[in-house]
Amino acid sequence: MTGAPPDPATGDLLAELRGRGVTDVDASTLTRALYSSDASLYRVVPRAVARPRHPDEVVAALEAARAVGVPVTARGAGTSIAGNAVGPGLVLDTVRHLGKVLEVDPEARTARVWPGTVHADLQRAAAPYGLRYGPDPSTHTRCTIGGMVGNNACGSRALGYGRTADTVRDLQVVWGTGEVGRAGDGAVGRALVDLVADDLGHVRMHFGRFSRQVSGYALEHLLPERGGRVDRFVVGSEGTLGLALEATVDLVPEEPRTLVVLGYPSMAEAADAVPAILASGPRLVACEGLDHRITDLVASVPPLPRGAGWLFVETTSDTATAAAAVVAAAGALDHRLVDDEREAAALWRIREDGAGLAARSLERPASSGWEDTAVPPEHLGAWLRDLDGLLDEHGLQGVPYGHFGDGCVHVRIDFAFDDGGRRFREFLVAGATALQRYGGSLSGEHGDGRARSELLPLMYDERSLALFAAAKAVADPEGLLNPGVLVDPAPLDADLRPARPGHEPALALRMVDDGGSLAAAVHRCTGVGKCVAPRPGGVMCPSYVATREEKDSTRGRARVLQEALDGTLVHGLDDPAVAEALDLCLGCKGCASDCPTGVDLATYKAEALHQQYRGRRRPRAHHVLGALPRWAALAPPGSGALVRGPVAALAKAVAGVDRRRSLPALARTSARRAAGEPPADVDVWIWADTFTDRFLPQTAAAAVEVLAAAGLRAAVVPEAACCGLTWFTTGQLDEARARVADAVRTLAPYAGRGTVVGLEPSCLAMLRGDAAQLVGGTVEISTLAEVLTRQLEAGAWTPPDLAGVEVVAQPHCHHASVLGWEKDEALLRAAGATVTRVPGCCGLAGSFGMERGHYDVSVAVAESHLLPAVRAAGPGAVVLADGLSCRHQLADLAGVPAQHLAELLARPAQ
Repeated sequence: MTGAPPDPATGDLLAELRGRGVTDVDASTLTRALYSSDASLYRVVPRAVARPRHPDEVVAALEAARAVGVPVTARGAGTSIAGNAVGPGLVLDTVRHLGKVLEVDPEARTARVWPGTVHADLQRAAAPYGLRYGPDPSTHTRCTIGGMVGNNACGSRALGYGRTADTVRDLQVVWGTGEVGRAGDGAVGRALVDLVADDLGHVRMHFGRFSRQVSGYALEHLLPERGGRVDRFVVGSEGTLGLALEATVDLVPEEPRTLVVLGYPSMAEAADAVPAILASGPRLVACEGLDHRITDLVASVPPLPRGAGWLFVETTSDTATAAAAVVAAAGALDHRLVDDEREAAALWRIREDGAGLAARSLERPASSGWEDTAVPPEHLGAWLRDLDGLLDEHGLQGVPYGHFGDGCVHVRIDFAFDDGGRRFREFLVAGATALQRYGGSLSGEHGDGRARSELLPLMYDERSLALFAAAKAVADPEGLLNPGVLVDPAPLDADLRPARPGHEPALALRMVDDGGSLAAAVHRCTGVGKCVAPRPGGVMCPSYVATREEKDSTRGRARVLQEALDGTLVHGLDDPAVAEALDLCLGCKGCASDCPTGVDLATYKAEALHQQYRGRRRPRAHHVLGALPRWAALAPPGSGALVRGPVAALAKAVAGVDRRRSLPALARTSARRAAGEPPADVDVWIWADTFTDRFLPQTAAAAVEVLAAAGLRAAVVPEAACCGLTWFTTGQLDEARARVADAVRTLAPYAGRGTVVGLEPSCLAMLRGDAAQLVGGTVEISTLAEVLTRQLEAGAWTPPDLAGVEVVAQPHCHHASVLGWEKDEALLRAAGATVTRVPGCCGLAGSFGMERGHYDVSVAVAESHLLPAVRAAGPGAVVLADGLSCRHQLADLAGVPAQHLAELLARPAQ
């Protein structure tokens, strides 16, 4: 790990931790930068990070921190939006080792879990018994049960299944005093129940007024008629009173659900309809609001009813009857019953990505901070109109969405922080003041954190605040647990991350979507953490899936780059912490499509490498593997045999290639040489990029053949045109710019007199995407599947019969993330093939998996999805992989030959 030795106080903390058996601790510059932010606007640098391996180590870590007087902040997945999971002392990361489902009891319908258990893992453990955990936050693929306990998380289906507090059966905690045990037992538990005994009337009047009153401490749970439930009182206390060690939670039966989508002219009018929908009769599980400005950002959206704002209403009642009752009560412009499970899942995914999508939905980036208010549902429409008025008054814009059935509104607002946060403060104070006219709550599920704790006096009277302070004094008398939150709060405009001035260097890349600013680009990352899901469904982020290290996630890398550009720990892009964070980035571009905010670490890495090695000596692999097209062009025909001869070991040593790797063999002749002179009349030009031309010329020949069968005259572009990809990925951007400019100039005339098709996905993606970052222009190039789809739709081609053919397809990462693989899959299915699409990355990713130091991670990435899918396939299955990297990885690790789509369609029987 990078960084200077810790200061004496931190050294004492580390010694105390290790002396008590907490060994997974880190105070390096890199790790402190990674954990300085969560999904909020706040940046608080910790002294150290500990990752307990057992709940006993959580107790030991707190003992160590108390011994040296260092604060402690618990962190689950780090997706807290209000600044609940950052702190100045010791941060406890529970995700790494405390993600264990201890027991599922189907008879009692309960589960026991450790605090780092990811919500989706609990769902998987409960599913075989026909059960599920009720609350389901949009971050369910990565949020932890401990984090849900901290914030009293709810999610879209809390309307039907309750909040986290409603599901807790038992809770094992360590209080700030050091006392350990069941939350309701012991001196602290008894003292908390006694605390409200003299104020029963006050608590009954001011707390638990509606379901989403989450701000402050939930004192209503300590009332005698509520059973004096200290465990449920702890839920939502944001780690300021005690730390959860183990939770027992209720499960509910899984049941079929029906989705009705209702369209309205605006979100406020959608909100007006909520009370009538709630009273319509069917049992409703969810009633969610979604704005058109969010759906407008999604490339592929299932059909939506007419409108600019929608309610997603989900019920478990009889389909036809329930839908009719909801529609009759809704007063909507239009409606749609979504009975296709895949379409329903796609719509719910858009809703789940709402926070990230909303952040990019306005002219300026939109931020959290004021995004979690709740009112009784009957006041929701009026509150949304008041909120719009407040935004206009302060010159701001926001996109509302959220849990409308519970009266909870999420909104991302385009705050500008060039005034140091003045307007941010003014708006939050004005909003909190206006909210009280409706008896609302500052937070409806995300907690108060650093964003709203200072505003609690605008929501609660002095007696309520005194009870908060008394509860804190009982459970955490030293004030070491999550300081600055709820009691004795930090100023809401202190430690604002976006308000820090940047020191950005002159860039080689244009950053065309971020105003020419790398700082703006890396701040696309809002920390929602889709990249840290243990089982992601897309490509992002292959190295994190393999290592489970925060530094290897998209979020972690973005955080380090943010710190390098506008922080204090990481000193510029040539800081060793940046190199360490970016080392295992495969450049797959999965984040560019899978991240809701469009973070593109492959591009940022290219710029960072360019800056780091400007005027400095580069690694040998950059000169050899990074200039592969140059050496391939110089190699004589037939020289490919040398890579398996006696000079192979020397070649690998010179190139910085891992000795366990084989080297890709050059073909006996190039695609351009084999094609000869093109005919005079051509419909489609095949661009023979370096990899197609020198390594896989057979794919070009197959493409000409299948295009001819589709009624198109095809020929190979006779001129050489290198896209500069290998120079780009190694950060040699001056050479990459020259190469891509030459490729654009070369191919433009062919695109002007026909269709140009690219066969190597990474090179095609380079010209479709990154060329704009380098030279400001691109050339129109199609995938083979796009051209064939046009012929199929025009009735000019019938695909070959692939009935009975099992295809295991590994889409190249750039194909999936930049080009889109949907048309390829549709063609295969139209031909009758059975298709298994492998998610994730093959793990080779150009030169990444070839380089010394990356082999083990490369193999681990391949073992995440690809290799198990190939092993599970039948003996006659066709393995489809268009990219040279994917094909080489399969050959190296599995001894499996793979085909390009062109080869399969041209010669299906082979």
